[in-house]
Amino acid sequence: MGGDGRYPYPKQVWSPAGGWWVRPSNWKSNTFIVAAGIAGICYMVGNLSASKEHRYIEPAKAIPSAMWSKRVQAEKKDS
Repeated sequence: MGGDGRYPYPKQVWSPAGGWWVRPSNWKSNTFIVAAGIAGICYMVGNLSASKEHRYIEPAKAIPSAMWSKRVQAEKKDS
């Protein structure tokens, strides 16, 4: 019920996904590098968003981003 395993395939066929039975030896390090890049970009976007955050009316509920926004914390101290 599992098939015949690996069979001969044409070597001249190129696939951007890697072709048949691809198992790159460095997939773990590649995955880590991409995950670290995505986390870094998310961190930078979050910092930029928090630095530009400004509320004209104080919200009724607590907003998580207000905990690390310097501008919102400064406005709380002023009032």
